[in-house]
Amino acid sequence: MRVLLVGAGGVGTAITRIAARRPFFDRMVVADHDPARAEAAVAALGGGGARFRAERVDAGDEAQVTALLERHGCDVLLNATDPRFVMPLFRAALGTGATYVDMAMSLSRPHPERPYEECGVKLGDEQFAQADRWTGAGALALVGMGVEPGLSDVFARYAADELFDGIEEIGVRDGANLTVDGYGFAPSFSIWTTIEECLNPPVVYEAERGWFTTEPFSEPEVFDFPAGIGPVECVNVEHEEVLLVPRWVDARRVTFKYGLGREFIDTLRTLHLLGLDRTEPVTVPGPGGPVEVSPRDVVAACLPDPAALGDRMRGKTCAGTWVRGVKDGAPREVYLYHVVDNEWSMAEYGCQAVVWQTAVNPVVALELLATGAWSGTGVLGPEAFPARPFLDLLTAYGSPWGMREQ
Repeated sequence: MRVLLVGAGGVGTAITRIAARRPFFDRMVVADHDPARAEAAVAALGGGGARFRAERVDAGDEAQVTALLERHGCDVLLNATDPRFVMPLFRAALGTGATYVDMAMSLSRPHPERPYEECGVKLGDEQFAQADRWTGAGALALVGMGVEPGLSDVFARYAADELFDGIEEIGVRDGANLTVDGYGFAPSFSIWTTIEECLNPPVVYEAERGWFTTEPFSEPEVFDFPAGIGPVECVNVEHEEVLLVPRWVDARRVTFKYGLGREFIDTLRTLHLLGLDRTEPVTVPGPGGPVEVSPRDVVAACLPDPAALGDRMRGKTCAGTWVRGVKDGAPREVYLYHVVDNEWSMAEYGCQAVVWQTAVNPVVALELLATGAWSGTGVLGPEAFPARPFLDLLTAYGSPWGMREQ
């Protein structure tokens, strides 16, 4: 297996450190628009970086990506960029016959008249619209293969296959007790992506209604997270699991709720009120005359790089899937979860907990594809594959998962 990894930010760098310990691939080309970032990711591997090479690429330039895939003979493209670049990378992989893997799907667009009742363009719609082309080419696009979406979807498949006879609700619940020393507001993940998913209309799935939307931060509930994290208020947020799980798992209702905290929610609402969540450029004065800038890019530039916060972070992050249904005629309710302690991830990999937890899952998936334990064609989510091989291999990577009866 020869992998083109596009994106050498926090998650991309963590991917290289995890993958360097595994023997399943021959070469990993690490490409970024900033060649210094790609070179730093490879250099940090030291003697373990012999299978890695740094390159420069514009992820939005399909022709550049295609040329890089062909020059290095890569048969897999792993997308570690933000969702703006999903479609050009997705098309480049299809054009060369490479397997495509991402951790976030193509962007949504709210319904123009009823944004908080009806779906417009849903997350992943652009990718699923090309599913027949992928199937016809005998190629695979594995979409939403991070932690959420990704591991959370694997948990949903596992619950359906091994834990329940019938499922009423699948609810992804994400919470943490992470703090960052010295910062009043310092997101532990890309603020660009966080704004996108938190301020868009959240999607809910119900078997009788299909997919529909609600207002951002709706239906607050307090969820008690394991490993000492404790109770955290969670709210509806737009996320890929709600669009993926119902395609392969039979459940009457699917939701995603994020434990953001009141201060975080208030900050995001203020950004929206001021128009600072917008991606369309605005014209501002510059030293050489007027310049166009995206307000959201300005917000991101003003905040610390999440990948560089590990030494200041304290606590744990938990990703998991809560499932309610029936087993052997009796009600059952479980929470399947994966916890990463920032102290452990920093000591073991030099990566903060959130980016490491995101990064480990696509590496596990690549190994399953390399060994043939997972295979398929078309545009498929993690739910389309058997869950047990993934969960066993994740444990073998030194990061076990857990299950709690509710």
